[in-house]
Amino acid sequence: MLRSCAARLRTLGALRGPAGGRRLPGREPRPALRSFSSEEVILKDYSVPNPSWNKDLRLLFDQFMKKCEDGSWKRLPSYKRIPAEKIQDFKTHLLDPKLVKEEQMSQTQLFTRSFDDGLGFEYVMFYSDVEKRMVCLFQGGPYLEGPPGFVHGGAIATMIDSTVGMCALMAGGVVMTANLNINYKRPIPLCSVVMINSQLDKVEGRKFFVSCNVQSVDEQTLYSEATSIFIKLNPAKSLT
Repeated sequence: MLRSCAARLRTLGALRGPAGGRRLPGREPRPALRSFSSEEVILKDYSVPNPSWNKDLRLLFDQFMKKCEDGSWKRLPSYKRIPAEKIQDFKTHLLDPKLVKEEQMSQTQLFTRSFDDGLGFEYVMFYSDVEKRMVCLFQGGPYLEGPPGFVHGGAIATMIDSTVGMCALMAGGVVMTANLNINYKRPIPLCSVVMINSQLDKVEGRKFFVSCNVQSVDEQTLYSEATSIFIKLNPAKSLT
C-alpha cells in the first residue's frame, strides 16, 4: 500500500511538471494559475473522476452513476467553496448574521477540497431520497497519514461528519452537528477506497439522528461505525 501511494505521488508529480519550476525543452510555459476565488475554480465540480482516482473508486463511481439513471439516486456536486446562495441560506438561520464575516468569506474554501488532486480527500457522494441514505466513496491520499501507512483518525472523522451531515441536510435543510460518536474498528490503509454508508434513522422535532458505517469496497471489512445528532437551525432561535 505504501508503494502504491509512492507511485501515485510520482504520477501526480509528473502531471504537474518538473520540480523547481524548470521548463522542459520544447515545452511552452503554462499560464499562471488564478486564485481559487476565481469563478472558474469555484464552479469546478470536484466529485467527478480525475487522474488520481484508483480503479476501485472509478468502478464504484460508474456503478452508482448507473443507479442514478432511473432517478432513485443522485450524485451531489462538490466545489472548493460553498455556493453563494447556500451561504446566504445558512446566514438567515443564524440569530446573529455577524457571526459570518463578509471579509473572511471571500478567502474561504472547504477543508475537504483544500488539497491538490490525489493528495488528500478524494470523494463523491450519492443520495437516495426514497431511502434517506447517503453513500460516500472515499479515497484517502498520502497527505492524510496518521499512523505510518494509514489514514489519520481525524481525517476519517471529517469524512464521516461530512457524510452524515449531508444526509441530514438533504432530509431536513440547514443543520449543524450536535453530537458525533465514532467507534474505530480497524485502520484504513492510505490510498485505498472505502464506502461510508449513512442512514437517517429518525427525526424528533429539530433533531435528526443519522448513523453510518465505513466499509471496504468488498464489504468484508468494517473500519468504523458512528452515530450522530444534527440540529435543524431555526431563524427564531439561537445556536445555544
